[in-house]
Amino acid sequence: MLTAFALLLCVTAALAYLNERFLHFPTTVGVALSGALAGVVLVVLDALALPGVGHYARFMLKTLNFTDFVLNGILSLLLFAGALSLNAAQMLKQRVTILTLAVFSTLISTVLVGFGSYLVFGALGLAVPLIGALLFGALISPTDPVAVLDLLKRAKVPPRLETLIAGESLFNDGVGVVIFLVLSGLVGNGEHAASVVDALGLFAREALGGVLLGGVLGLVGLYLTRTIENAAVEVLLTLALVIGGYVLALGLGVSGPLAMVVFGLVISAYKDRIFTEETREQVMNFWETIDQVLNILLFAFIGLDVLLTPSTVQQFAAGALLIVVALAARYVSVAVPFGLVRRWGNYGAYTVRLLTWGGLRGGIAISLVLGLPPSAYRADLITATYFIVLFTIAVQGLTIMPLVQKAAANSPEE
Repeated sequence: MLTAFALLLCVTAALAYLNERFLHFPTTVGVALSGALAGVVLVVLDALALPGVGHYARFMLKTLNFTDFVLNGILSLLLFAGALSLNAAQMLKQRVTILTLAVFSTLISTVLVGFGSYLVFGALGLAVPLIGALLFGALISPTDPVAVLDLLKRAKVPPRLETLIAGESLFNDGVGVVIFLVLSGLVGNGEHAASVVDALGLFAREALGGVLLGGVLGLVGLYLTRTIENAAVEVLLTLALVIGGYVLALGLGVSGPLAMVVFGLVISAYKDRIFTEETREQVMNFWETIDQVLNILLFAFIGLDVLLTPSTVQQFAAGALLIVVALAARYVSVAVPFGLVRRWGNYGAYTVRLLTWGGLRGGIAISLVLGLPPSAYRADLITATYFIVLFTIAVQGLTIMPLVQKAAANSPEE
């Protein structure tokens, strides 16, 4: 496993360098596309020149286990780092809008994508049951804020708009995972009972338990870091609380993603009080670096994995059609709840469009779909997920800047 990880790390560093040196795309977008291109090269070499190259690459990705790598590995670090970088005061002001979008948008999108994909799969002769299609809707609905946030910062978007987009993405990650677990229980893929009542109880326990655990971790982190002034130890404490807290969440059966988001927001809200100016800078720089490096690694992994997965013509067709379904569902799922909470915030005319086109999918969607147990339709869901993820990264990620600029120009300042 160490050899496979070392190889992936070297490939990722090379891709990041080439993107920074020659392509100048947003880092995560450029690395993901470079990873996909590298996958094509590996497939060609495997077929023509160096038999065994593609096989070894697949072995490397299988050895690392993408699902464990993301869900039980780097996700806790990414979510905490993302929440820590947000303006907690601004987030509190927009809590109604952010939480409404995170919960209701994810639920609406899950239903719309679920029924839409059920029709698409059926029309193409792919036998995906309705519960399987709803699972697909749950795993593809959470958005990934990484690439679009880089563009938002470059365009100098007002902080309130940046916080809205980032906050919604961070929380809908947790909500999406909880919905996925509930549906997995209903279909019999998990250890939980399959009744609707038990499913609702699971949702409440995962979501509320995750928020509560995150608050407890935040209070512990505040106390420990406030009583010392050593930056290295404070970094170690936050790192231990993130990784240990995520493992504890898994053991307690509550939502680790939601716990990490809440934990990060608590530390962010009080960072000026618990850290000296010097230690705060060092702690924030550490987590910013961790966030960037792990995201680059994650998107390289996605890019390589996408092109090394065999698929059929019908699966390709379904994936292409479901890109449209996912986009339409994202627009409706954002526009409906946003219309209800718009009066609580003074948002510009392009906000819904930006939330829609900026709804990039990434590591969580792929890790969830790869974590599905063997079934007759698992490969159908994997291919469709890869299509949507690659489209959002390659097309939406590279064409969103004009929309970002329009949204920035039409968004009132605080």
